[in-house]
Amino acid sequence: MTIDVDTYELFQRGSELLAAGHAHQAVIALEQARDAAPGHGSVREALGRAYYGAGRTSAAEAEFSEALEIDPSNDYAHFGLGLCLARGGKRARAVGHLRLAVVMRPEVDTYRQALDRVERQHAAERPGPEPGRG
Repeated sequence: MTIDVDTYELFQRGSELLAAGHAHQAVIALEQARDAAPGHGSVREALGRAYYGAGRTSAAEAEFSEALEIDPSNDYAHFGLGLCLARGGKRARAVGHLRLAVVMRPEVDTYRQALDRVERQHAAERPGPEPGRG
């Protein structure tokens, strides 16, 4: 699947804005790129990052999910989806995606740290054995 020059320029501009810490502005360019090329996982992933950075977790979750539909081996989309799910209180599902990200890219410390944090949170939520039962 190819991407036209204008769409690529929107993607590049959005990615640059995102890298510079301007998530809200990045969303605008990346939404335009997504609308022009909805089947490109890299555009969907970048838009998910921008939404997450802008505090739009539900929108980010949807974009990371779409990126994984396009390319199930996208480690960052698993990571991003895991963060979104954890933030939404769906920690069991989040752990699964974060584990996949770690397996795919074990050298990425950020993935491992997020997995450790969410696993601890998930363990703290689960009820322990009842007193007297054992």
